[in-house]
Amino acid sequence: MGGLKDALYLTFHPNQLRSIVQWKLWHDPVHSRDPSKESPTLKSCFQLLNMTSRSFATVIQELQPEMLVPIALFYLVLRGLDTIEDDMTLSAKTKEPMLRDFYKYLKIDGWTFNDSGPDEKDRELLVHFDDVIVELKKIDKKFYDVIEDITIKMGNGMADYALNAEFQEGVKTVPEYEEYCHYVAGLVGEGLTRIFVQGNTANPALMDRMELSESMGQFLQKTNIIRDVHEDFEDKRRFWPHEIWSKYVDKWEDMFDPKYRTQAMYCSSEMVLNALKHADDCLFYMAGIKEQSVFNFVAIPQTMAIATLELVFQNPKIFYSHIKITKGDACHLMMQSTQNLHVVCDVFKGYARRIARKNDPRDPHYLDISIACGKIEQFIETLFPTQDAKKLKAAKDAEGQQKQDTSDFWEAIFLLFAVIFALALVSGLMLGVAWYFGARFDLMFDKEAAASLKAAAKATVTAVPHEEL
Repeated sequence: MGGLKDALYLTFHPNQLRSIVQWKLWHDPVHSRDPSKESPTLKSCFQLLNMTSRSFATVIQELQPEMLVPIALFYLVLRGLDTIEDDMTLSAKTKEPMLRDFYKYLKIDGWTFNDSGPDEKDRELLVHFDDVIVELKKIDKKFYDVIEDITIKMGNGMADYALNAEFQEGVKTVPEYEEYCHYVAGLVGEGLTRIFVQGNTANPALMDRMELSESMGQFLQKTNIIRDVHEDFEDKRRFWPHEIWSKYVDKWEDMFDPKYRTQAMYCSSEMVLNALKHADDCLFYMAGIKEQSVFNFVAIPQTMAIATLELVFQNPKIFYSHIKITKGDACHLMMQSTQNLHVVCDVFKGYARRIARKNDPRDPHYLDISIACGKIEQFIETLFPTQDAKKLKAAKDAEGQQKQDTSDFWEAIFLLFAVIFALALVSGLMLGVAWYFGARFDLMFDKEAAASLKAAAKATVTAVPHEEL
């Protein structure tokens, strides 16, 4: 039935079908995993990876060989930790020591866990976790140390929340909300950054800007929390902070009551606004990735996140169903995300504009969301300035005018010298002709000679009488 439904959907949405076909047929991985060279336990790990992740499994298996196994095992370890934390059939007394000691299990040969709830989707990972342990012992110690350190930090953070009675009633404040996102996602960003830098696939300067790694994790986790609000409500979990939703309704249950749908939409707008603040840092982080397969690995989840934010924004379906971007859109995003940072920035810019267009002037966060979307575009403009035709023409005209002004200046100088030369030439010719006909220029500066000439001139002048006719 599901296959028939998908076929009918794709029949009426040919663009979606085209994106799927393009990804399946024309996507050319930078690196390809070679199962023929893998041990049985490593093959088992990749089978578990495919079972536990739809989006990450593909990009992980296209990583360069040095990064492939450490990152795959890192993902499986943290997924196992997350499976225990999410299992609502386990009591806090059972969870707390398991979460704190999970890093110890990584060194125990043959450790598995079979007591997860029957409906827990990733329980098979813990049932076969002994295969993960075998492969962990084979990787480079520098990568193992990172995995162990992040497992310790994340396990303790999750255990603290599992024991926190107040958290069982939901997150109270925005700082608590962001602290939770740090433990379940921000630490993942930190660990990945350390692995990338040690594998020489990322700029070492990222180690000094861990807030960028934090934003990468926060952006993904906050997007998932917004999207999964109805599913979490059904599981009696609440991650939206009381500090935010209490502005709009009196009881958390009212968020899912159609009578309060307008207030719920305003609340979701504030949640989206809180997530959008991380977008700039995510783009800045991706600029520090030096290897293409690693870039693809970090870029695809981020473009999926910005697309999901656009999907959930001003979408009342999040309060009564589980929504996600279509497979066709996902394939299209993966095609774009496996190119370069410029294309990824265009994806972010496009979805920021779509969010801005969906923004409702009646929403109390209308102005703030418009500003947030504008800031994303402004940041992208600093990375890749837009080649606007009008601006280019104006710049060209200004350059032409400057050249014209320079040309006019030198032309005026040339004309001035030409006039001076002409006057000098004519004067020289006149003086030469006068000299040729006997002009005594030397007497001009001899005062005695000049006085004698004047006296002689007076003596030769006689009066001529006028006689009568």
